[in-house]
Amino acid sequence: MGGHPGFDEGWYKKRNTVERAINRLKQFRAVATRYDKRGYVFLGTATTTALLIWLRG
Repeated sequence: MGGHPGFDEGWYKKRNTVERAINRLKQFRAVATRYDKRGYVFLGTATTTALLIWLRG
């Protein structure tokens, strides 16, 4: 049915979901600007932010 060769619709849907999740994380200033200098502190900030997004539903 035409389309693009090599285009995988399932993969595209998963990629879109990940991109939307990252954009929701970036709505929080501490994650978007990465104020934390150490990687493990930033990981904690990103994890806390993800939990907040998840709990809000």
